[in-house]
Amino acid sequence: MEAISVRGLSKSFEYYEKEAGLKSSLKNLFHREKLVREAVKSISFSIDEGEIVGFLGPNGAGKTTTLKMLSGILFPTGGEATVLGYVPWERKKHFKMNFSIVMGQKSQLWFDLPAVESFRLNQSIYEIDDRSFQATLDELTELLDVRDMLKVQVRRLSLGERMKMELIAALLHKPKVMFLDEPTIGLDIISQRKIRDFIRFYNEQTKTTVILTSHYMTDIEALCKRMILINQGRLVFDGDLARVNDLFSEKKILRLQLSDPPDAAILARFGEVKSCAGLEATLEIQKDRVKEVAKEILDTLPVIDFTMEDIPVEEGIALLYQRQVTE
Repeated sequence: MEAISVRGLSKSFEYYEKEAGLKSSLKNLFHREKLVREAVKSISFSIDEGEIVGFLGPNGAGKTTTLKMLSGILFPTGGEATVLGYVPWERKKHFKMNFSIVMGQKSQLWFDLPAVESFRLNQSIYEIDDRSFQATLDELTELLDVRDMLKVQVRRLSLGERMKMELIAALLHKPKVMFLDEPTIGLDIISQRKIRDFIRFYNEQTKTTVILTSHYMTDIEALCKRMILINQGRLVFDGDLARVNDLFSEKKILRLQLSDPPDAAILARFGEVKSCAGLEATLEIQKDRVKEVAKEILDTLPVIDFTMEDIPVEEGIALLYQRQVTE
Protein backbone atom coordinates (compact mmCIF):
# COMPACT_ATOMS: atom_id res chain seq x y z
CA MET A 1 0.00 0.00 0.00
CA GLU A 2 1.29 3.46 -0.91
CA ALA A 3 2.29 5.73 1.96
CA ILE A 4 3.48 8.59 -0.26
CA SER A 5 2.32 9.49 -3.76
CA VAL A 6 3.76 12.36 -5.80
CA ARG A 7 2.51 13.38 -9.26
CA GLY A 8 4.02 16.24 -11.26
CA LEU A 9 5.08 18.13 -8.13
CA SER A 10 6.72 21.50 -8.83
CA LYS A 11 7.92 24.47 -6.82
CA SER A 12 9.11 27.84 -8.08
CA PHE A 13 10.47 30.80 -6.14
CA GLU A 14 10.33 34.44 -7.19
CA TYR A 15 13.29 36.67 -6.42
CA TYR A 16 14.94 39.91 -7.45
CA GLU A 17 18.49 40.93 -8.25
CA LYS A 18 19.97 44.23 -7.10
CA GLU A 19 23.27 45.81 -7.92
CA ALA A 20 25.34 47.42 -5.17
CA GLY A 21 25.05 51.10 -4.38
CA LEU A 22 22.53 53.79 -3.39
CA LYS A 23 21.55 54.51 -6.99
CA SER A 24 20.49 50.88 -7.53
CA SER A 25 18.56 50.90 -4.25
CA LEU A 26 16.59 53.97 -5.34
CA LYS A 27 15.97 52.47 -8.77
CA ASN A 28 14.60 49.28 -7.19
CA LEU A 29 12.00 51.32 -5.32
CA PHE A 30 10.28 52.07 -8.62
CA HIS A 31 11.19 49.15 -10.85
CA ARG A 32 12.48 45.65 -10.16
CA GLU A 33 12.84 42.79 -12.59
CA LYS A 34 11.21 39.69 -11.19
CA LEU A 35 13.10 36.43 -11.71
CA VAL A 36 11.85 32.88 -11.19
CA ARG A 37 13.84 29.88 -10.03
CA GLU A 38 12.35 26.42 -10.51
CA ALA A 39 13.54 24.44 -7.49
CA VAL A 40 11.48 21.32 -8.27
CA LYS A 41 10.33 20.52 -11.80
CA SER A 42 7.37 18.16 -12.16
CA ILE A 43 8.69 15.10 -10.30
CA SER A 44 6.64 11.94 -9.77
CA PHE A 45 7.20 8.89 -7.56
CA SER A 46 5.47 6.70 -4.98
CA ILE A 47 6.73 5.02 -1.81
CA ASP A 48 5.12 2.01 -0.13
CA GLU A 49 4.51 1.64 3.59
CA GLY A 50 7.61 0.52 5.48
CA GLU A 51 10.13 1.44 2.79
CA ILE A 52 13.36 3.31 3.49
CA VAL A 53 14.16 5.29 0.36
CA GLY A 54 17.33 7.28 -0.27
CA PHE A 55 16.56 10.71 -1.73
CA LEU A 56 19.77 11.99 -3.30
CA GLY A 57 21.04 14.92 -5.28
CA PRO A 58 23.76 17.59 -5.23
CA ASN A 59 23.39 20.80 -3.24
CA GLY A 60 20.53 22.86 -4.65
CA ALA A 61 18.94 19.88 -6.43
CA GLY A 62 15.58 20.34 -4.68
CA LYS A 63 15.74 17.61 -2.02
CA THR A 64 14.90 19.73 1.02
CA THR A 65 12.29 21.70 -0.93
CA THR A 66 10.55 18.44 -1.82
CA LEU A 67 10.60 17.24 1.80
CA LYS A 68 9.19 20.57 2.96
CA MET A 69 6.30 20.21 0.50
CA LEU A 70 5.64 16.62 1.61
CA SER A 71 5.60 17.75 5.23
CA GLY A 72 3.27 20.69 4.53
CA ILE A 73 5.82 23.42 5.29
CA LEU A 74 5.73 24.71 1.69
CA PHE A 75 2.89 24.99 -0.81
CA PRO A 76 3.73 23.65 -4.29
CA THR A 77 3.50 25.69 -7.46
CA GLY A 78 1.97 22.76 -9.32
CA GLY A 79 1.24 19.06 -9.20
CA GLU A 80 -0.21 16.97 -6.40
CA ALA A 81 0.94 14.75 -3.54
CA THR A 82 -0.55 12.67 -0.75
CA VAL A 83 1.08 11.37 2.42
CA LEU A 84 -0.91 8.72 4.30
CA GLY A 85 -3.86 9.73 2.15
CA TYR A 86 -3.68 13.39 3.16
CA VAL A 87 -2.69 16.43 1.10
CA PRO A 88 0.27 17.71 3.17
CA TRP A 89 -0.21 21.47 2.66
CA GLU A 90 -3.79 21.24 3.90
CA ARG A 91 -2.15 20.59 7.30
CA LYS A 92 -4.97 18.58 8.77
CA LYS A 93 -4.48 17.60 12.40
CA HIS A 94 -4.51 13.84 11.82
CA PHE A 95 -1.79 14.20 9.18
CA LYS A 96 0.41 16.31 11.46
CA MET A 97 0.01 13.73 14.23
CA ASN A 98 1.36 10.94 12.02
CA PHE A 99 4.56 12.23 10.48
CA SER A 100 7.83 13.74 11.68
CA ILE A 101 10.75 15.55 10.09
CA VAL A 102 14.34 15.68 11.33
CA MET A 103 16.67 18.20 9.73
CA GLY A 104 20.35 17.73 10.51
CA GLN A 105 21.04 21.44 10.17
CA LYS A 106 18.05 22.72 12.14
CA SER A 107 17.18 21.74 15.71
CA GLN A 108 13.71 21.33 17.18
CA LEU A 109 15.07 21.27 20.76
CA TRP A 110 15.41 24.22 23.16
CA PHE A 111 19.17 24.69 23.51
CA ASP A 112 19.11 26.22 27.01
CA LEU A 113 16.82 23.55 28.46
CA PRO A 114 17.40 19.84 29.12
CA ALA A 115 16.12 17.61 26.31
CA VAL A 116 13.47 16.10 28.56
CA GLU A 117 11.77 19.52 28.75
CA SER A 118 11.43 19.60 24.96
CA PHE A 119 10.11 16.04 25.09
CA ARG A 120 7.43 17.13 27.60
CA LEU A 121 6.44 19.94 25.25
CA ASN A 122 6.07 17.44 22.40
CA GLN A 123 3.98 15.25 24.69
CA SER A 124 1.50 18.09 25.05
CA ILE A 125 1.56 19.01 21.36
CA TYR A 126 0.90 15.43 20.24
CA GLU A 127 -1.54 14.68 23.08
CA ILE A 128 0.38 11.65 24.36
CA ASP A 129 -0.85 10.19 27.64
CA ASP A 130 1.66 9.88 30.49
CA ARG A 131 1.93 6.08 30.37
CA SER A 132 2.58 5.90 26.62
CA PHE A 133 4.99 8.83 26.80
CA GLN A 134 7.09 7.30 29.56
CA ALA A 135 7.13 3.84 27.93
CA THR A 136 8.22 5.26 24.57
CA LEU A 137 10.81 7.55 26.15
CA ASP A 138 12.29 4.67 28.17
CA GLU A 139 12.50 2.49 25.07
CA LEU A 140 14.10 5.13 22.84
CA THR A 141 16.61 6.35 25.43
CA GLU A 142 17.63 2.76 26.07
CA LEU A 143 18.10 2.03 22.37
CA LEU A 144 20.10 5.21 21.80
CA ASP A 145 21.99 4.98 25.11
CA VAL A 146 21.21 8.55 26.29
CA ARG A 147 19.16 7.88 29.42
CA ASP A 148 21.76 9.60 31.65
CA MET A 149 21.74 12.76 29.51
CA LEU A 150 18.05 13.68 29.63
CA LYS A 151 18.59 16.38 32.26
CA VAL A 152 21.63 17.94 30.58
CA GLN A 153 21.18 21.23 28.72
CA VAL A 154 21.01 20.54 24.99
CA ARG A 155 23.76 23.05 24.23
CA ARG A 156 26.14 21.06 26.46
CA LEU A 157 25.61 17.82 24.53
CA SER A 158 27.94 16.60 21.80
CA LEU A 159 26.68 16.75 18.22
CA GLY A 160 26.08 12.99 18.19
CA GLU A 161 24.17 13.08 21.49
CA ARG A 162 22.12 16.03 20.25
CA MET A 163 21.12 14.16 17.08
CA LYS A 164 19.99 11.19 19.16
CA MET A 165 17.78 13.56 21.17
CA GLU A 166 16.41 14.98 17.90
CA LEU A 167 15.40 11.48 16.82
CA ILE A 168 13.73 10.81 20.16
CA ALA A 169 11.75 14.06 19.92
CA ALA A 170 10.63 13.09 16.41
CA LEU A 171 9.54 9.58 17.42
CA LEU A 172 7.72 10.13 20.72
CA HIS A 173 4.34 10.23 18.95
CA LYS A 174 5.17 7.09 16.90
CA PRO A 175 4.83 8.59 13.41
CA LYS A 176 3.98 6.43 10.43
CA VAL A 177 6.15 8.52 8.07
CA MET A 178 9.51 10.10 8.86
CA PHE A 179 11.53 12.52 6.75
CA LEU A 180 15.25 12.53 7.61
CA ASP A 181 17.17 15.39 6.02
CA GLU A 182 20.91 14.66 6.48
CA PRO A 183 20.58 13.26 10.03
CA THR A 184 24.28 12.30 10.23
CA ILE A 185 25.79 15.52 8.88
CA GLY A 186 28.91 16.53 10.80
CA LEU A 187 28.96 13.39 12.96
CA ASP A 188 32.02 11.21 13.47
CA ILE A 189 32.11 7.70 11.98
CA ILE A 190 31.07 5.93 15.20
CA SER A 191 28.11 8.27 15.79
CA GLN A 192 27.03 7.88 12.15
CA ARG A 193 27.03 4.11 12.53
CA LYS A 194 24.99 4.23 15.74
CA ILE A 195 22.38 6.48 14.12
CA ARG A 196 22.19 4.17 11.08
CA ASP A 197 21.83 1.07 13.27
CA PHE A 198 19.02 2.72 15.20
CA ILE A 199 17.13 3.82 12.08
CA ARG A 200 17.41 0.32 10.59
CA PHE A 201 16.22 -1.37 13.80
CA TYR A 202 13.37 1.09 14.32
CA ASN A 203 12.15 0.62 10.75
CA GLU A 204 12.25 -3.17 11.11
CA GLN A 205 10.25 -3.03 14.35
CA THR A 206 7.64 -0.40 13.45
CA LYS A 207 7.52 -0.48 9.61
CA THR A 208 7.74 3.31 9.59
CA THR A 209 8.12 4.75 6.08
CA VAL A 210 11.36 6.74 5.80
CA ILE A 211 12.71 9.17 3.20
CA LEU A 212 16.40 9.76 3.85
CA THR A 213 18.60 12.43 2.31
CA SER A 214 22.33 12.30 2.92
CA HIS A 215 25.63 13.25 1.33
CA TYR A 216 27.23 10.19 2.96
CA MET A 217 26.87 7.24 0.60
CA THR A 218 27.55 4.88 3.52
CA ASP A 219 24.19 5.95 5.00
CA ILE A 220 22.37 5.19 1.77
CA GLU A 221 24.10 1.87 1.11
CA ALA A 222 23.53 0.70 4.70
CA LEU A 223 19.83 1.61 4.92
CA CYS A 224 18.28 1.85 1.46
CA LYS A 225 17.52 -0.69 -1.23
CA ARG A 226 15.90 1.96 -3.39
CA MET A 227 17.19 5.35 -4.44
CA ILE A 228 15.49 8.39 -5.94
CA LEU A 229 17.94 10.81 -7.53
CA ILE A 230 17.14 14.38 -8.52
CA ASN A 231 19.35 16.98 -10.13
CA GLN A 232 18.49 20.60 -10.96
CA GLY A 233 14.95 19.90 -9.76
CA ARG A 234 14.33 16.99 -12.14
CA LEU A 235 14.02 13.30 -11.34
CA VAL A 236 17.01 11.51 -12.87
CA PHE A 237 16.73 7.98 -11.50
CA ASP A 238 14.28 5.91 -9.45
CA GLY A 239 15.11 2.28 -8.77
CA ASP A 240 17.21 -0.23 -6.89
CA LEU A 241 20.49 1.11 -5.58
CA ALA A 242 22.29 -1.86 -7.13
CA ARG A 243 21.09 -0.77 -10.58
CA VAL A 244 23.15 2.43 -10.44
CA ASN A 245 26.28 0.48 -11.20
CA ASP A 246 24.43 -1.78 -13.66
CA LEU A 247 23.68 1.30 -15.76
CA PHE A 248 27.41 1.90 -16.11
CA SER A 249 28.66 -1.68 -15.94
CA GLU A 250 30.81 -1.30 -19.04
CA LYS A 251 33.73 -0.43 -16.77
CA LYS A 252 35.55 -2.18 -13.92
CA ILE A 253 38.06 -1.07 -11.31
CA LEU A 254 41.29 -3.11 -11.12
CA ARG A 255 43.44 -2.65 -8.00
CA LEU A 256 47.02 -3.89 -8.19
CA GLN A 257 49.67 -4.60 -5.58
CA LEU A 258 53.15 -4.93 -7.06
CA SER A 259 56.62 -5.94 -5.86
CA ASP A 260 58.27 -2.96 -7.63
CA PRO A 261 57.01 0.64 -8.04
CA PRO A 262 54.87 0.76 -11.21
CA ASP A 263 55.50 3.08 -14.15
CA ALA A 264 52.38 5.18 -14.82
CA ALA A 265 53.17 5.32 -18.54
CA ILE A 266 53.18 1.52 -18.77
CA LEU A 267 50.00 1.25 -16.72
CA ALA A 268 48.25 3.67 -19.10
CA ARG A 269 48.58 1.06 -21.87
CA PHE A 270 46.04 -1.12 -20.05
CA GLY A 271 43.43 1.45 -19.02
CA GLU A 272 42.80 4.75 -17.32
CA VAL A 273 45.14 5.21 -14.36
CA LYS A 274 43.06 6.33 -11.37
CA SER A 275 45.97 6.25 -8.91
CA CYS A 276 49.61 5.20 -8.82
CA ALA A 277 51.58 5.50 -5.59
CA GLY A 278 54.22 3.33 -3.94
CA LEU A 279 53.60 -0.32 -4.75
CA GLU A 280 49.89 0.10 -5.47
CA ALA A 281 47.94 1.21 -8.53
CA THR A 282 44.30 1.48 -9.57
CA LEU A 283 43.07 1.20 -13.14
CA GLU A 284 39.67 1.68 -14.77
CA ILE A 285 39.22 -0.73 -17.67
CA GLN A 286 36.50 -1.73 -20.11
CA LYS A 287 34.44 -4.68 -18.89
CA ASP A 288 34.66 -6.50 -22.22
CA ARG A 289 38.48 -6.41 -22.00
CA VAL A 290 38.85 -7.68 -18.43
CA LYS A 291 40.28 -11.10 -19.27
CA GLU A 292 42.56 -9.77 -21.96
CA VAL A 293 43.91 -6.89 -19.87
CA ALA A 294 44.33 -9.01 -16.74
CA LYS A 295 46.43 -11.54 -18.68
CA GLU A 296 48.61 -8.82 -20.21
CA ILE A 297 49.17 -7.20 -16.81
CA LEU A 298 50.13 -10.50 -15.17
CA ASP A 299 52.53 -11.26 -18.02
CA THR A 300 54.07 -7.75 -18.00
CA LEU A 301 54.12 -6.44 -14.43
CA PRO A 302 55.42 -7.90 -11.12
CA VAL A 303 51.95 -8.38 -9.64
CA ILE A 304 51.69 -9.76 -6.10
CA ASP A 305 47.91 -9.45 -5.79
CA PHE A 306 44.96 -7.83 -7.55
CA THR A 307 41.23 -7.33 -7.07
CA MET A 308 38.43 -6.53 -9.52
CA GLU A 309 35.56 -4.26 -8.42
CA ASP A 310 32.49 -2.53 -9.82
CA ILE A 311 32.51 1.24 -10.19
CA PRO A 312 31.80 2.76 -6.73
CA VAL A 313 28.21 3.87 -6.20
CA GLU A 314 29.36 7.48 -5.81
CA GLU A 315 30.90 7.43 -9.28
CA GLY A 316 27.80 5.84 -10.77
CA ILE A 317 25.69 8.61 -9.28
CA ALA A 318 28.12 11.25 -10.55
CA LEU A 319 27.75 9.79 -14.03
CA LEU A 320 23.96 9.99 -13.67
CA TYR A 321 24.30 13.68 -12.77
CA GLN A 322 26.44 14.29 -15.84
CA ARG A 323 24.08 12.40 -18.12
CA GLN A 324 21.09 14.44 -16.91
CA VAL A 325 22.94 17.71 -17.51
CA THR A 326 23.98 16.80 -21.06
CA GLU A 327 20.56 15.44 -22.14
